Amino acid sequence: MTTDATPASVTVEEVPAADTIPLRGAVLRPGRPAAIDGDDDPATFHLAARTAAGQVVGVVRFHPAPCPWRPEVQAPWQLRGMATDPAVRGTGAGRALVVEGLTRVAVRGGDLVWCDARVAAAGFYERMGFTVVTGEYDKPGIGPHLGMLKHLVPLTPR
Repeated sequence: MTTDATPASVTVEEVPAADTIPLRGAVLRPGRPAAIDGDDDPATFHLAARTAAGQVVGVVRFHPAPCPWRPEVQAPWQLRGMATDPAVRGTGAGRALVVEGLTRVAVRGGDLVWCDARVAAAGFYERMGFTVVTGEYDKPGIGPHLGMLKHLVPLTPR
């Protein structure tokens, strides 16, 4: 997967789950199924970053889910299945996906977004305003992760 994507040439749009599977599989789950339980749930939304030529170079999924580290939060959402084409890392595609996703969660009344972040991606999420709230833990078959979260101000009344 190679591309000449730059932040100026990437657009973010909501897409069906099926549009995220090829990149998610290649980056996050090589040799394993890339679909995640709940992908087709009506409350779940998927975003894709596309180049001007239409190539998907980044994907992410958001869905309402209780936060294991903040059970008192009223409207938590989970960020999951985030993947960017290695050829575009550092160009702003991932940032654009997260910014758009956080905005859409806030519009839906969400007050917190949490994720199981791969240790290698924790710095990216910290730059996006997420905070590490756990020690390192292993997700079997995937590797070391950190629990991270970001509080939001809901943009619609609950």
